[in-house]
Amino acid sequence: MLNKHHMERLHIMFVICLVLFAVLIGRMAYLQLWRGDYYSQQADGNRLRQSKIIAPRGLIVDSEGRELVNNLPGYAVALQKQSSYDPIMLQKLSELLNIPLADINKQIQESKNYYEPIRLKSNLSPELVTKIEENRRDMPDVLLEVQPIRNYLYKEFAVHALGYVGEVSAYEIEQGLFKDVTQGSIVGKAGLEKSYDKYLRGEDGAFMEEVDVAGNVVKHFDTVQPVPGKNLKLTINYDLQMTLEKFIDQHLAYLRSSGLAPNARAAAVVAIDPRNGAVRAMVSRPGYDPNLFVQGISFDDWNKINDDPNYPMNNKVITGEYPPGSTFKIVTGSAAFELNKVRLDEMIYDGGFHPLVPTMGNAEGEVLGWLSFIKALAMSDNVYFYELGYRVGIDNIAKYAGIYGFGQPTGIDLVGESTGLVASKKVKWDIWHEDWRLGDTFNAAIGQGFNLATPMQLAVMLSCVANGGIRYQPYLVDSILNADGSRYMTPERAAGKHIDISQRTLDYMQQGMSATTQEGGTASYFQSLPRKVAGKTGTAENSHGRDHGLFVAYGPVENPELVVVAIVEQGGFGTSAAGPIVYKVFEEHFREEGLLPPENAQDSKKD
Repeated sequence: MLNKHHMERLHIMFVICLVLFAVLIGRMAYLQLWRGDYYSQQADGNRLRQSKIIAPRGLIVDSEGRELVNNLPGYAVALQKQSSYDPIMLQKLSELLNIPLADINKQIQESKNYYEPIRLKSNLSPELVTKIEENRRDMPDVLLEVQPIRNYLYKEFAVHALGYVGEVSAYEIEQGLFKDVTQGSIVGKAGLEKSYDKYLRGEDGAFMEEVDVAGNVVKHFDTVQPVPGKNLKLTINYDLQMTLEKFIDQHLAYLRSSGLAPNARAAAVVAIDPRNGAVRAMVSRPGYDPNLFVQGISFDDWNKINDDPNYPMNNKVITGEYPPGSTFKIVTGSAAFELNKVRLDEMIYDGGFHPLVPTMGNAEGEVLGWLSFIKALAMSDNVYFYELGYRVGIDNIAKYAGIYGFGQPTGIDLVGESTGLVASKKVKWDIWHEDWRLGDTFNAAIGQGFNLATPMQLAVMLSCVANGGIRYQPYLVDSILNADGSRYMTPERAAGKHIDISQRTLDYMQQGMSATTQEGGTASYFQSLPRKVAGKTGTAENSHGRDHGLFVAYGPVENPELVVVAIVEQGGFGTSAAGPIVYKVFEEHFREEGLLPPENAQDSKKD
């Protein structure tokens, strides 16, 4: 028999066993009854894998329906979301993809708060896809996703209007810059791709599949098909845009090589329909290839773009702020006639300088004598407009600048438009803390000094002159289309609004601009076009180098169909730097209307 001491030890061991057994039973009950659903889902997660099917973005077509942007089929490699990854597997993946291991770990860290697969590389080559498939047994957490790749058919073509796409960043998601997007989504980063992203993006699909421990697919489940994005039909005309881009590049090269403007490497040109505000062409130079951004731009390519002193990424048509120069004389002239400060037949004497500020005169000291308004505008006389500025005063100049749309965004359907600046006493005080002087009024009257305008604002001003005083909101997207080509919707735009300037005054502006392109005007070479065009030269002062050259025009004069604004940075005088670009636009426009023979026919005749 067991003695008393051994019996006590057996009782203690029995109690301990009972307690342990009770704990185990309790834990089992807890796991099965209280946490059963949770662990069931966890178990499914270990064998069920949901993958996203990225929706193809909508197409972008020109005014005639010709594709400018589409999608190509491709593959992307991603990591299935896990709490941790095998370091050996990550190292192997790093070598296959030629991506530093540190970069992969960084992406994993940045994705810790998201549940979507971590996309590492897009648009894989067929060779790389094969290599990944061959090593799938050693990389069970690696996914190959079918992915539509954005394709800009003509590279730099209309890039500042079209924009580009890229993978949404964690910052953009956290800041709510894009709605209803998840990590790895492709979104618009600039241009129309960004402005109309919610229409272009579409709705992603998904599929569920069962996999074994090695990541091999065992069974497929139901698939939710993606819904493609809507298509955009633009107002841009492919032929006009392409002709203009080629000519601008050639003209800038000519200005540099000829010595007329050695640093002329940047330009901004826009052509719009004054009857409704539709943009027919938009060019900003230098440009860039948006395809570089689709897969994530390389370090070398980014540095090449970012270090360019002429800022290729900037759309100078809507963000470039330049002194409007003599093109602003339309504003000063309008103020003078509206306020009855001058008559059309009144003669004002130009002795080479204004007697109230003798240091201010014409370019290169010209003396033009007695001038009427029409002749003064046609010859771009400064002294005449100094006098008008003196008569109306800076407050009225600022008022009529606002009526024409300066100092405010035009409302074009692009992100990042600048407002420009209208000269005023307040502006000078805010910038320099100095009182206004008469010389400041003189500068403002001819578009210099504190005045700043974008090329798009100049186009809106000129459209008002051309169409009889209606200010339209410029736009690039004519309509949003369904995948079958039917109209889904027309983007909302503000209705045209009559500006507070009389038809009589607008007639005077039209007469002066028409005289500019005739014999004796500063751009008489426009006479060779088959239809009459009205224009205005301008020179924008530039404290960082040679002056910028401007030219604005509309035509045909009898029934305006097109307004064109061109500025060449550091191009010098507008008539030689920007005028030929505007001339080319109208030449192409009239050629499309059958008023000029095809360009290749002209070339064959020369041969």
